[in-house]
Amino acid sequence: MGQVLHGSATTTHAVRTELQRSQASAAELARRFGINEKTVRKWRSRQTVGCLQRHGISRLPKADREKPKRFKAYEIGCFHIDIAELRYEGGKACLFVAVDRTSKLVFARIYRKATKLVAAGFLKALVRAVPYKVHTVLTDNGVQFVQHDKRAEGGFLAHVFGRVCAENSIAHRLTKPYHPWTNGQAERMVRTIKDATVRTFHYASINDLRRHVRDWLLAYNYAKQLKALRFRTPLEAIKQISTEKPELFSRRPGHDMLGLNT
Repeated sequence: MGQVLHGSATTTHAVRTELQRSQASAAELARRFGINEKTVRKWRSRQTVGCLQRHGISRLPKADREKPKRFKAYEIGCFHIDIAELRYEGGKACLFVAVDRTSKLVFARIYRKATKLVAAGFLKALVRAVPYKVHTVLTDNGVQFVQHDKRAEGGFLAHVFGRVCAENSIAHRLTKPYHPWTNGQAERMVRTIKDATVRTFHYASINDLRRHVRDWLLAYNYAKQLKALRFRTPLEAIKQISTEKPELFSRRPGHDMLGLNT
């Protein structure tokens, strides 16, 4: 049976064998067989004359990629927290966002700076605002949440955010470096808030920005029907959970969760 060549083939099995066996120069062999000198050198450098592409083995096997794992199921009270920069006419502001993984409740505050003390204050405000126990928070490894000072290895420089977690019996989880999707719920909410505010409107002052974000949060938490909640609002989901598991709640949920600085 004759050898079947692809449309761009310039050599056959026999020609490749001769190229590897011959002692002639690359230029001489190129003239003899009517091919490019690069082709001669390519086949001389190989240990085989077979066309790997034809046999489907011309590429190394792809390494198995780490598949994103499904999030562990948590009771209501596990919050994803993220920080973003917002701009207004007078400068920059820092948006802190917390999203409950189960109820999808969004809590946010706008500050002028994003420091350790501000992050700790935000967590305290979150604990006061929600009517149920905050048992877990997920953040990135930013300096606002994690101690990066080498002196902290001795244990006498505990991060203020970590102290607030300890005081309220909150487990502090960190995202894996270079795995931003781990905190995807908070990051997605940041983009949603930006699209609804600073990417659409102009704000003369930080208070104007705060008022608009506050109004947007009220509409989202109390009127936005979410597919993830089977087309219920976050408040409706919270109320249903409070009926099924009242032991998780410190007070009756209602319209007192404003979620932003006033």
